[in-house]
Amino acid sequence: MTFRDTLDLAVRNLKQSKLRTGLTTLGVSIGIATRAGMVSLGVGLQDQFVGRFTKSGMFDSINVLPGSVGQITFGPGRGGRGPARRPFGRNAAAAAAQAQSQSPSGEVKEITDETLKELAALPNVREAYPGLRLPVEVKFGGDSEFNTATGVPMSVKNEGAFQSIPHGRFFADENEAACLLSLDLAKRMNDANPAGLIGKELMLNYASSSGSGQAAPGMPAGVTRGESKCTIVGIIERETGPFAAAGGVSPLMIPLPKAREIFHASPQAAQMLARDPTRTSRPYPSAVVKVKSPQATQDVEEQIKKLGLSAFSLNDALEGAKRAFIILDIVLSLIGSIALAVSSLGIMNTMVMSILERTREIGIMKAIGGSDGDIRRIFLIEASAIGFLGGAAGIVLGWSVGRIINIGANVYIERQGGTAGNLFSLPWWLIAGAIGFSIAVSLMAGLYPAARAAKLDPIKALRHD
Repeated sequence: MTFRDTLDLAVRNLKQSKLRTGLTTLGVSIGIATRAGMVSLGVGLQDQFVGRFTKSGMFDSINVLPGSVGQITFGPGRGGRGPARRPFGRNAAAAAAQAQSQSPSGEVKEITDETLKELAALPNVREAYPGLRLPVEVKFGGDSEFNTATGVPMSVKNEGAFQSIPHGRFFADENEAACLLSLDLAKRMNDANPAGLIGKELMLNYASSSGSGQAAPGMPAGVTRGESKCTIVGIIERETGPFAAAGGVSPLMIPLPKAREIFHASPQAAQMLARDPTRTSRPYPSAVVKVKSPQATQDVEEQIKKLGLSAFSLNDALEGAKRAFIILDIVLSLIGSIALAVSSLGIMNTMVMSILERTREIGIMKAIGGSDGDIRRIFLIEASAIGFLGGAAGIVLGWSVGRIINIGANVYIERQGGTAGNLFSLPWWLIAGAIGFSIAVSLMAGLYPAARAAKLDPIKALRHD
């Protein structure tokens, strides 16, 4: 018996009992829909979580410190969802942390302009720039407070936290006398209308040894108070926090060239240059390395450490989240498989009932030369056909139910002030896997009926009424 003959007989047998075949296929489709729906929920949540953090710019950034630094600290200021917001200029700390790490004796891999070029030349590195977080005094409307200003390069425009600026815009160019504020700082300055700060000017005061500026009372000789005006051009919505530096976010952000100017004019730079006249500039306290893709972060981090520098990133946290979602997908898949296991009993029942109804037919096929293998293949093809049709229908059913639930969930999320997203994701590998799994389960369910039909004695089968 050829394969084409076997296939024709299997299809004919399924058509003869359309109602039973349809109900069995429906049971399989419900099982597949349950399993695929639960896994697609896990995949969708993973895409939402990992995708948003990846787009934030935190997971394609590596913070680099001098090789001698053994302890990692973050910039001053609580920010984020810390204590209650204090009024601008009131109850502020007397001064921000201004201590800069001094190079200890011994061999130290410093971060200089040459080091930045070396880092930028590494494979899979997009750019490298100094991480400058500077203590400044911010004056606005008669009030002032000490805060941190971060140097932001033009290359981060439309990336990470700067993808969407709710109020204002990004810097027009790197030489613009402008600044960006975090939403937290803007609300402390004008809680009623933070957007009204756009176009207003801030005065930044900082310690300088460049010789220009007013003498700073209470400061060592030779140290003056540098002043710089900047116009508020935009407000970043993201709250500040301990990991904000990885995304370039701080309470106050200024163009990187201006941050370099303030940094090189600092008294610490003057002291270091005075101790070592051969130096042309003071080494940077840290650097930020942007990789071409988050997948390359770990490899680049290892290359940076081989250069004698300290490096860390948030990529490990992302990998941990991915592992957690894999476990979640497995658990959801196992729960969804329960319904498919129940439907496999329906397949087995359908096949056994088919044997009882077609016992005489099986005897005739064996009498005219049909082998045990031919009979077994007929039943296995019938089972696999039910599995394929049930799997395809289950994917369509699961996708439809997922769309409906997703629409309802997004309506609720938006009413609560959240951001709508795709909670269910059905990639091609999940579709192919669900259909393949359905066929495999159907074949396993049809093994016993197929073996039983193949073992029928043709003489007894012909005598069966």
